[in-house]
Amino acid sequence: MGPVRRRERAVLVGVALPGVGRAAVEAHLEELAQLVDTAGGETVTRLVQERKAPDPATFIGRGKLEELASLVAEQAITLVVFDDDLSPAQARHLSEALPDGVKVLDRSAVILDIFALRARTREAQTQVELGQLNYLLPRLTRRWQHLSRQAGGIGTRGVGETQLESDRRVIRRRIALLERRLAEIERERRVQRGRRSNVPGVAIVGYTNAGKSTLFTQLTGHPTLVEDRLFATLDPRVRRAEIGDGLVVTVADTVGFIRKLPHHLVASFRATLAEAAVAQVVVHVVDCSHPEWEEQLRVGEEVLTSLGVDPRGCVVVLNKIDRLDGAAPPLVSDRRCVAVSARLGEGLAALRETLREAVLQLPGLAVLHFPAEGGEPLARALQEEVVVARRFRPDGIELVVRRG
Repeated sequence: MGPVRRRERAVLVGVALPGVGRAAVEAHLEELAQLVDTAGGETVTRLVQERKAPDPATFIGRGKLEELASLVAEQAITLVVFDDDLSPAQARHLSEALPDGVKVLDRSAVILDIFALRARTREAQTQVELGQLNYLLPRLTRRWQHLSRQAGGIGTRGVGETQLESDRRVIRRRIALLERRLAEIERERRVQRGRRSNVPGVAIVGYTNAGKSTLFTQLTGHPTLVEDRLFATLDPRVRRAEIGDGLVVTVADTVGFIRKLPHHLVASFRATLAEAAVAQVVVHVVDCSHPEWEEQLRVGEEVLTSLGVDPRGCVVVLNKIDRLDGAAPPLVSDRRCVAVSARLGEGLAALRETLREAVLQLPGLAVLHFPAEGGEPLARALQEEVVVARRFRPDGIELVVRRG
């Protein structure tokens, strides 16, 4: 058995700006603590400052920075994590003001670290590396702007190019290569979706740790990693599931949403999230026991909108009703909602019924009715039509077929 890796001791820093209450900042820091825990760190303490605007040089004010430096020294802190994105200059100034060996990160850097930890497939690893390089590029540029040593080179460098410019060129070339690879992956996905085109597609989306993978397992019977941690799922999976009356659909599990998700990460994972954009039915899972469930729903709907998905057409699954201590699940206006406990299996029959109704309302599907004995018309339909589902009713047989 190898040595146990020591968890890094972290202090979390949040700033309450006008219009953002201290309670909201505390809630954001609670989520950041979960991110740090997932990344392998240990949150020792938290620091919150109320400001009219972030300090351009250090994000927090001089007095609060001195307090932070003392806290870091007194409690043997090795990691300082800001809940908001830091500019490269702010990160550098903060590092210079803190004891040697203390790392300064922002939320985006922690998310990237988790993604790198979780990536298993070639697709996920490519997406994560692209996100990391897009995050690094401006920081590399600004951090090393003071370098002026010229170093010409044969074949790879222009005349009088600095080492920094060479590094930037290497990174940009790598980014271009990764973008080409992702484009190839997306083409492969389109081919795969084309092969499944006769089967209606259902995509499960939602905030990280809302219970998407548990619901995926319940619907498909396919075991998957289920952890009470953020971003337990990074690699997408697609499996078939029967949702009643012989109606078979494909179900896709996708990467979770989170507030303040870096734009370059959303762009990197567009190929993965495309499963939601092309699905005929989108299931938006919400942890209705979470105190911030409305905010998490809003964040998810913003991402869906950016993908071209109308949130009003989604089926909202209010998950984890077993944690409500008997209270009624919340109401979401203008949405089709189903309350479930994916962990216990409660409400899944109602969810399957809702999914059947949603699928049968899709354009291009028709319902054909036949007498119970079937006969030649039924045999001809089974031979000539693309049958999506077969249902036996007291008054006969129904076939759901795809037309056009």
